[in-house]
Amino acid sequence: MQKVSLFLSLIILVSCNSEKPIQKLKPGTYRAVLQVQDNKELPFIFEVETDSTLTIFNAEEKIFVDEIEYRNDSIFIKLPFYEGYIAAIFESGNLKGNFIKESLDRIVPFYTEKNKERFLVTSEPSQNMTGNWEMIFSQNIEEDEYIAKGVFSQDGNKITGTIRTKTGDYRFLEGVMDGNQMKLSAFDGAHAFLFTATVTDSTLQGVFYSGNHFQEPFVAKRNDSFELPNPNTLTFLKKDYDAFAFSFPDVQGDIISLTDERFKNKVVLVQIMGSWCPNCLDESKYYAEFYKNNKDKDFEIVALAFEYAKTKEKAFNSIARMKDRVGIDYPILLAQFGSSNKTKAQEKLPMLNHVLSYPTTIFVDKKGVVRKIHTGFNGPATGDKYVSFQEEFKDFVNQLLKE
Repeated sequence: MQKVSLFLSLIILVSCNSEKPIQKLKPGTYRAVLQVQDNKELPFIFEVETDSTLTIFNAEEKIFVDEIEYRNDSIFIKLPFYEGYIAAIFESGNLKGNFIKESLDRIVPFYTEKNKERFLVTSEPSQNMTGNWEMIFSQNIEEDEYIAKGVFSQDGNKITGTIRTKTGDYRFLEGVMDGNQMKLSAFDGAHAFLFTATVTDSTLQGVFYSGNHFQEPFVAKRNDSFELPNPNTLTFLKKDYDAFAFSFPDVQGDIISLTDERFKNKVVLVQIMGSWCPNCLDESKYYAEFYKNNKDKDFEIVALAFEYAKTKEKAFNSIARMKDRVGIDYPILLAQFGSSNKTKAQEKLPMLNHVLSYPTTIFVDKKGVVRKIHTGFNGPATGDKYVSFQEEFKDFVNQLLKE
């Protein structure tokens, strides 16, 4: 937290010493840039509608932002749902500052330019990314290697698509093919992703950057038949356990358990999640709507939140903000704060073989029997996969409700 506190002290000092009139955002399109490792730039586009609202664009995704505060010559832009925010000062009509996540003590340099494209292109595309790609991240690096599936569409220089892993997707990716160089980015207020690669007609070799704190190599090859493992087989109850159980507090401090009266003789979905997690947000939006339409049918959802916020108060504040923003009527319990470490999460839920992903959903039937555990979530960025998930989900829940 020392780096964050020092930066905020400096920006407040600049603001207090300024005698200039308060500047505000002017309507228009801005190219925002986060400066990550290896001197790379992670760009995204936002459009200012008024001095108190703007919209961030990632391919088809539109993120509406309405929490903007001005303090003298400084601006603070709080992203919806998540803890991260941008703190900046005005310089010649643009912004210069940092993207900050206080609980993780992360600061990423940030600046804007008006009326420029997301990526600056210098060459005509020499390759086409359209299709499915079998990907390996951190290949041959013990314990870090994992597989993924890239699904991309290219029109001229422009590329859109996503990357799916066993635990979820890497959001709405948007970028370009510059000669034989692929560049893709996404920014949603929780994660800042940049993918760069050298492309041939059948291979990729590149680097994935997450903010300015993490990077890893990846390779890929075209493979239209490649599929990831079935998400319903990755997480399961250990042999020594015949039921799923939990006891965690809600925002009022009341301990809620699966054995409580409200869950008896009902189909119950237990959602393992975190308010900081974009895939969890996508899933929660879908669950919130489904719950509103089906809570009168012997059906319940309860979420177990694993928060990296340093204090219980901050963790509950994040949960409350997410519930209010999304419109979640089902309870979200605080299972852990101070860390989102999956090993520690598994210690809180020892009946599971592991907590592989946020989110993970446990389907419990009316007799209290675990019928399925679904690992990860394929959100709207995955297109057809998201549609097929919804169909499978509705069919299975309706099957359990009829029993």
